[in-house]
Formats: sequence, structure tokens, C-alpha cells
Amino acid sequence: MTLYDSMVESYAPKSAAERLAIQQEVMQLIALAGLARGGFFEKAAFYGGTCLHLFYGMERFSEDMDFSLLKPDPSFDFESFFPAIKEEFELAGKEVEIQLKHKGRPSSVESAFLKESSEIFRIGFTTQKQIKVKVEVDLLPPPCFSTEMKLLVRPVSRWIRVYSTGDLYAGKVSAALFRSWRARIKGRDWYDLEWYVRNGFTCHLEHLAARAAEVSPETDLSSREALIAAFRRRIATIDFHAAKADVRPFLKDASCLDIWSKEYFNSLVDRIKVE
Repeated sequence: MTLYDSMVESYAPKSAAERLAIQQEVMQLIALAGLARGGFFEKAAFYGGTCLHLFYGMERFSEDMDFSLLKPDPSFDFESFFPAIKEEFELAGKEVEIQLKHKGRPSSVESAFLKESSEIFRIGFTTQKQIKVKVEVDLLPPPCFSTEMKLLVRPVSRWIRVYSTGDLYAGKVSAALFRSWRARIKGRDWYDLEWYVRNGFTCHLEHLAARAAEVSPETDLSSREALIAAFRRRIATIDFHAAKADVRPFLKDASCLDIWSKEYFNSLVDRIKVE
């Protein structure tokens, strides 16, 4: 049995859908180890839903891996880290392909929330095409964020640089407020927002304002009151039945979604804390 296979089986998957999510998660762990091997985290940090799941204990599975450079560098070459990623997968008993999916302006099939300064890559197994993860790297990150080092222990011990919780929170608030939905609302944003509020985290308002300036400069987020008002307007537009349908496949126990409604989230955002 390969290291990859033993890692998957250690989760004891109970269904085909859960096995697929676990396989993707193990791929994410191996990719992180490979990036650390190559020195990636001297120049970049991990953030987003997968970071929350792997390092902060959020329960839902997450498909994508989001990274941000520590300072803007439009000439940054992510492909230089491909050999280290592939080597880590080979050590785990798997061969992968890494493809540049997008560079520059987003296509019609990519998220409208995607920045023009982002690059997207796909890491996939050569023999199991359905198992893959998406990697997005922000080459021109907004300012005013801090990071910390978290210990990855599987498949091998490595230090991973991640966004601090206040700045992770700010990124998720920005996504919940401003992400364009196109065909389907991303209920995962609202699950993550709920997780931050319920666990008492504090949103870093300065970093949120910097993110908002990139996508909606006309929106006032200069105070907690302005932020709550922005959420009120956003919540009024949301079909929470559709939001629940989006996030349900990523949860082991979806009963936590039963309470979701406009009324619930309007009450929830009243509990948002900022710094």
C-alpha cells in the first residue's frame, strides 16, 4: 500500500462521495508538503476554506487551494515549484500532472470573483482523472495582512505559512459580500462566515477594506455599522435554499443547515466582531 493509500484509509471513508473528498484532501496535504519542500512559503501564504479546514478545524471539506504572495510580484513563477510538488507525490506513491488552467482575465467558466492578477493550476492524477484539486495564486495581494506558521504533520512534518485568523475572516467576508454567483450561489462562503461568527473570531477591518477596494470601491466598510449594513443588503438578495444545496455535499452532517434563512443570517451578522 502506498503512503497516499494509507493516508486515505486512515480517514475510514463511509461512502463513495466521502472517499472522493478525502482523496482530494490527501492530495492537498501532499501538495502543501511539496510546496514547503520547494521553499514556497518563504514567499507566499495559504488562505481560504481549505486552509480553515486543514489548520483551524472547520468541518466542511474544501476543493480549492488558495495562496497569496506576501508582497505583489506579477512576474512570480509558480511553475518553478512543480518539481518539488511532483517529487512529494512520487514519494507518496502517485504520479501527477500540473496544468496551467488560467492566467490573466478570467474566462466565462471561472468565478467572476477571480482577480486578473491570479493564476489557476490543476493538480491531477495521471491515472484517476476525476481526482484533482485547483490551485489559485494571487500575485498582487491586497495589503494589511499578517501570517503565522502552522505545523503540517502528514505526509511529512513541514511548516506552512498561513494567514492569521482575522485576515482569513476578512477574506471570507469579502467573498460573501462581493462574489458574483453566475449559475449558482456559493453557500460555502456563508457556511464559513457562520463558522467564524459562532467561534468568536474577530474580523480585521483594515484588510477587509483593502480587499473590498479591489472589487467594490463604492462600498463603505469603514466601520462595523457600515459592514452590518452591507450584509443586510446582501442577505436580502440570497436564496438560502440554493445556498444550502451548494454546501451540503461538503458536509458529513448537513443537519446544521436546517436553521439557515434570511432571518438567521441577519441575526448572525449582528454578532460579528471587528478590530
